[in-house]
Amino acid sequence: MNDTVRPAFHGFEQIPLREYAERAYLDYSMYVVLDRALPFLGDGLKPVQRRIIYAMSELGLAATAKPKKSARTVGDVIGKYHPHGDSACYEALVLMAQPFSYRYPLIDGQGNFGSSDDPKSFAAMRYTESKLTPIAEVLLGELGQGTVDWNPNFDGTLEEPAFMPARLPHLLLNGTTGIAVGMATDVPPHNLNEVVSACVRLLDDPDATVRDLCEHVRGPDYPTKAEIITASSDLVAMYETGMGSVRARATFAKEHANIVVTALPYQVSPSKVIEQIAQQMRAKKLPWLEDIRDESDHANPTRIVLIPRSNRVDAEQLMGHLFATTDLEKSYRVNMNVIGLDGKPQVKDLRMLLTEWLTFRTDTVVRRLRHRLEKVERRLHLLEGLLVAFLNLDEVIRIIRTEDEPKPVLMARFGLDDEQTDYILDTKLRQLARLEEMKIRGEQDALDAERDRIIATLDSKAKLKKLVKDELLADAKKFGDARMSPLVARDAAQAIDEAELVPSEPVTVVLSEKGWVRAAKGHDVDAAALSYREGDSLLAAVRGRSTQQVAFIDSTGRSYSTAAHTLPSARGNGEPLTGRFSPAAGATFQAVAAGDNDTRFVLASSHGYGFVTRFENLIGRQKAGKALQSLTPGARVLQPAVVADVATDRIVAVTAAGHLLAFPVSELPELDKGKGNKIIDIPKAKLGTERVVAVAAVGPGQSLLVRSGQRTMTLSFRDLEAYLGTRATRGGLLPRGWQKVDGLAVE
Repeated sequence: MNDTVRPAFHGFEQIPLREYAERAYLDYSMYVVLDRALPFLGDGLKPVQRRIIYAMSELGLAATAKPKKSARTVGDVIGKYHPHGDSACYEALVLMAQPFSYRYPLIDGQGNFGSSDDPKSFAAMRYTESKLTPIAEVLLGELGQGTVDWNPNFDGTLEEPAFMPARLPHLLLNGTTGIAVGMATDVPPHNLNEVVSACVRLLDDPDATVRDLCEHVRGPDYPTKAEIITASSDLVAMYETGMGSVRARATFAKEHANIVVTALPYQVSPSKVIEQIAQQMRAKKLPWLEDIRDESDHANPTRIVLIPRSNRVDAEQLMGHLFATTDLEKSYRVNMNVIGLDGKPQVKDLRMLLTEWLTFRTDTVVRRLRHRLEKVERRLHLLEGLLVAFLNLDEVIRIIRTEDEPKPVLMARFGLDDEQTDYILDTKLRQLARLEEMKIRGEQDALDAERDRIIATLDSKAKLKKLVKDELLADAKKFGDARMSPLVARDAAQAIDEAELVPSEPVTVVLSEKGWVRAAKGHDVDAAALSYREGDSLLAAVRGRSTQQVAFIDSTGRSYSTAAHTLPSARGNGEPLTGRFSPAAGATFQAVAAGDNDTRFVLASSHGYGFVTRFENLIGRQKAGKALQSLTPGARVLQPAVVADVATDRIVAVTAAGHLLAFPVSELPELDKGKGNKIIDIPKAKLGTERVVAVAAVGPGQSLLVRSGQRTMTLSFRDLEAYLGTRATRGGLLPRGWQKVDGLAVE
């Protein structure tokens, strides 16, 4: 046995893989949550946005300055503060410059910064220039006044602000979106005046509820003039929970006979809306619309013209349909999940957001006042020494001229401290000579008064609150504007039923032997004269309306249905039904019918069994159809016959051998599905050679056409009395020469 002691490993930690993976993923997720995806409540910015704004201020790109290339800004950001991809950084910069993306843009972009039609169509950063907008001063104005903490940058060579000393709740003004690990945020933009009004209300009444604050913040305010149609009660519930949704709808106006869309919901592309409408037009789902044009230009950023087919088109109904089926109406998720003052992410209601922000703002003001107080007191201290020097100017000059080390002599002679003495020695003689006692004492008096005001403000909560309020109102007066998104209570849009959209036109549905289908306009169509694919021919043709359903029955007795207006035009060969439906292997389509739900049909098989049923029982919603007819082995489905009047019509059945039977419809049962009862008798010995060719329903005033080859015999309703009998009997034999019948028709 080897007794050698294994040496211990040093310099690393041995932990289970599960624990390591869990810790690593947790660290990563916390980084994404805190340092990338979620905004800080105080300034409402994500780290990349904060670093872009700060880098631009360091470059001197204020609102009054000349813009510089965006590449310069991006280079400073990623080189000094944000070591990530330049394209992602530039995209964040562009977003803050787009007036259609930000309610109050922080960056003034010159060049191609994208369009509402395609926000990501902006030019490369080497072509564009940018600077800060005036409202960015709200974020940066107090940065150098001791208001924020400073952190080292990624390599420790520079310092950057941990947050911006925002004078307004920027989080609510421009909103934000972000996806972190296990959480996301969606804060909508709001109107500046409304948010400030709510802050003032909360300062005056700390016990105000969310419902009270909603008297001021009435809802989101997107950078578009589209209507917000969410009910006020739903908006209040959204602000009470911090979660919910907001629905926006495009605005339109009538110009003569046309409908003009003048504003689209937030982040909706005009080209996408036009394409959605055009798709419906191509699919013949918008028969009311003649054409659509995009007349948007610089003067009218959104102008989509819809041209109805006639003046009788109901514009409200048409637009309601488009609202329900296109992005002309859009819903936005709201999830006010932000990093609070405690550094933790949390979904906050409106009151929590504003209360915490006011705490942040009050702390910022206190830090600013204390920083200013330190400066005032230091300046007063220096002025005190300077006044001593002025009153004893000749002595000061003598000491400086004659002493090798004048500093300690001055300090001992006049009772000055180190800082005061350095300040006197650093002051140029010509400045010192020009100084006047009155000027020094005047500055002292002004600084004394300012110090007293600052101390009084810091010592009084009421005065501090008033200062915060006054500054909020001043910024609101300077930067506030009217609401862009009007709040209009409207019901949710309803799509028009597809059948209502389709014009009711006569059509003839043609089914071929091989299962190809098409629809020709009109009822005066000679289906047999249409062209067919090689080896194919006419099986059946039925008349209907474009608004009706068409049912097809296969050789197993299953029924399938589709809307008539969706069938291909008869100009071509049509399309195979197997492309629309999924019949069983080997099954073929043998019959077709069209009608309204209450229309009654006689369904029969070639073995002489059948029943009466309503058309709605033929409608099969599934691609696999529905079971309808139960067939005996070897039986074929016959073409359904329309029953106009159950009380007076007669059912007529004819066999290939010329046996014809007529009997009242009432003798045949009405079923939803099944085999039915025997219609006409065929002796068992002849089932292999004789079959039922067709069935028909003939009413008073109608005639029955019996076809045999190229010949046709017409039997009137009275002529059929010769063939009247009881259901399930053999019927009468047609005259000599009509022993081979091909089919029946009614006219």
